[in-house]
Amino acid sequence: METPLFVSACLVGFRCRYDGELRTNERVLRSLENRGWIPVCPEQYAGLPTPRAPMAFAGGTGRDVLRGMARVIQQEGQDVTGRLVEASHALLRWARSWGIRSAILKERSPSCGVTQVYVGERRVGGMGVFAALLWEAGIHVFSEEQIRTGGEIP
Repeated sequence: METPLFVSACLVGFRCRYDGELRTNERVLRSLENRGWIPVCPEQYAGLPTPRAPMAFAGGTGRDVLRGMARVIQQEGQDVTGRLVEASHALLRWARSWGIRSAILKERSPSCGVTQVYVGERRVGGMGVFAALLWEAGIHVFSEEQIRTGGEIP
């Protein structure tokens, strides 16, 4: 039996984006046909509401946050670093207990970004907190932008 995938809940029709908008991704849905998957939203798991103020990194990216060298700050200035790190670790424990080996995550998210995130208002190369933690644990992470047109996962 194939192990399930984690997938960012916002990509599969959950209204959990920071702005409360619905942004279901059809390529992701095609990639999930005939496989098990578990929707996750580290930001909601951290107790942040929807909608919520936009967040960005200060001092580095998700990998730097995990090393205590950067923070995640909401637009109004609230530091949510500890909440996101704690939620990400809890979800990693779930991933391990379920045998998760891959995840499809939302690009540019401070939690789930796979290749791009925001440091302040600048888009930079880097990973979100949750994506970086999964990657460091040996779980393959892909963004919705890496899913091929027919829904194939690279």
